[in-house]
Amino acid sequence: MERFKILINNRLYITVFSILFLFSLRGWAQSVTVDASIDSLQRFIGQQARIKLEVSCDAGKKVQLPFFADTLVTGIEIVSASQPDTTYLNNSERILLSQEYVVTSFDSASYYIPPFEVMVDGVPHRSQSLAMMVYPMQIDEENPEAIFGHKGIMQISLTWEDWTPLLWKFPLIVVFLIAMLYLLLRYWDNKPIIRKVKVKPKLPPHEQAMMEIARIKEEKSWQKGDPKEYYTELTDVVRIYIHERFGFNAMEKTSAEIIDYLQESKDKEAIEDLRQLFMTADLVKFAKYAPMLNENDMNLVTAIEFINRTKMEPDPDAKPLPTEITIEEKRSRRTKIALIAGVVLLSVAVLFLLYLVGTDLYNLFF
Repeated sequence: MERFKILINNRLYITVFSILFLFSLRGWAQSVTVDASIDSLQRFIGQQARIKLEVSCDAGKKVQLPFFADTLVTGIEIVSASQPDTTYLNNSERILLSQEYVVTSFDSASYYIPPFEVMVDGVPHRSQSLAMMVYPMQIDEENPEAIFGHKGIMQISLTWEDWTPLLWKFPLIVVFLIAMLYLLLRYWDNKPIIRKVKVKPKLPPHEQAMMEIARIKEEKSWQKGDPKEYYTELTDVVRIYIHERFGFNAMEKTSAEIIDYLQESKDKEAIEDLRQLFMTADLVKFAKYAPMLNENDMNLVTAIEFINRTKMEPDPDAKPLPTEITIEEKRSRRTKIALIAGVVLLSVAVLFLLYLVGTDLYNLFF
């Protein structure tokens, strides 16, 4: 009797365990569902049908949908395939992936569409199979236009956007043509290039020397304890004046050579004063002689008096020097080549723009 009770209890446990195991298997099996549907099982040749594939599984699983190139099965062509769409369910615990295929067929037949295979975490899952019946079009041979009549020509009104591509091309063509015409005229006239150059009139030697002496006098370098710089600048001004006034290079001659050359001048007193100026300058520059302040002023006055006594007065009948001269330059070969190259480039640009305009007009009206 005890054994019988134990046996019954064991069988009861086994039955309950089996039921729970079966339910768990069923729940696991239903964790991934793949469903395929078609909007209509019957179609005429050339009509389109929509096939929808849906995959439901737990969130976080890796789902790989099937890939088709351009044919679903032999005889059924894929017109388009949408991007997979994901919808979260049960507080984002599960996901629903859906993808839609637009298909068509041009052969009348009954087609069998095998199950779609979807990979979820590397495990294949399949949908149910589908079927589609494609019927031929019934055409009345005696009246073949009974179904589809002739369509009239539709007149489409042009909008502003249709004319926009042409608007920027015409002004550009006009600008290029004007530039090309200008370059052609420049090439054909072959006139020399005329330039106006302003000339600054050169001051007479005595005026230039007086300006420099005025600058030296204003700077008063001898009062700053530098008599060597003062006498160097002063004698250089006198040497430059002698060079431009008497026509020999006094800058490269010694003081004695300059005095000997100027002995031919009638103003002996001015030459003697100049000799004293050069002597003092040589002593300052080479013997470190320190002249007195009144001696510096006297030598400055000596230079001014020498210039005033020996300056050449301007000829009142002489024509004034021009302040502007005209230079004519012949057009070089390089300039001609540049003009021709510019004309060629502009011609190519104009032809290209005309081609674009013709293409746009053809697309608008034909």
